[in-house]
Amino acid sequence: MKSGFVTILGRPNAGKSTLLNTLVGSKIAIVTHKPQTTRNRVQGIINLAAQKGRSAAQVILIDTPGVHKPDTRLNQRMMQEVREGLEGSDLILLITDATERFGPGEKFVLDMVKKAQTPAFLLLNKIDLIKQKDKLLALIEHWRRLHDFAEIVPISARKKDNLDDLLDAVVMALPDGPAYFPSDQITDQPLRFLVAELIREQVLLDTAEEIPYASTVLVERYEEEGKLVRIAAAIYCERESQKPILIGRGGQMLKKIGTGARRQIEKMVDKRVFLELFVKVKPGWRESRQFVDELDWRRQIESLIPRQRED
Repeated sequence: MKSGFVTILGRPNAGKSTLLNTLVGSKIAIVTHKPQTTRNRVQGIINLAAQKGRSAAQVILIDTPGVHKPDTRLNQRMMQEVREGLEGSDLILLITDATERFGPGEKFVLDMVKKAQTPAFLLLNKIDLIKQKDKLLALIEHWRRLHDFAEIVPISARKKDNLDDLLDAVVMALPDGPAYFPSDQITDQPLRFLVAELIREQVLLDTAEEIPYASTVLVERYEEEGKLVRIAAAIYCERESQKPILIGRGGQMLKKIGTGARRQIEKMVDKRVFLELFVKVKPGWRESRQFVDELDWRRQIESLIPRQRED
């Protein structure tokens, strides 16, 4: 059996989360057209049965935030998530938007790959948008001169082009090893975090300007009662002037966000959901180390587990 950890690395909007969701076959990472949608490492688990020419395998994909210059505590935390995602990785998938020109951002990400000294694939994404084949061939040759990639694979994460070939190549590149997770598990994230992310996704989709980047979500209550799930969550913003935008006239914006999020959550948990949303102001939360740390679901779990009394 083959098994290992595969880190997806790239610039914002390169298609990392779309690739993760498509390969796993389930939505475990939120996706929007806005940069820096992903703020945490997200693990997706793929279990593959043995096939002709391919071993049985467990592939643990690690989606990371888009690589960018960190100008706030939140952004610094996001880049820490990227670096931690690279630690102990067996393979790196460097994904880049094939429709964009190579620039300083791509060079910075490539330098991270070189510094990691881990085998890496280059994924040229969004090839469905490139109509001239010679442009794609020139791009492949350009990247080939920059680094000794184990594989260069043109793909379309959205259209699922070449993803079967990619998965076969990933399995071949992984070491022999055991399964790290049960065969029916597709992510390491708890439901509370996934719920908070689906609500934040709706905020990103429904609001404009600075609001998406100045907002975050914390689930304050999650209770299951038979076929009903009761959820209370707070949407945090940074300024009092942003609060009425999130609420909207007569509460219409908050209702729109809640309706869209509730539908997504019900699809995920396969139960009826009662969702209660609140808007709270936390001035300068993106610069607060303590608050940013609270957004890490790993720390949230620790706070929910009562400390065992010493004998």
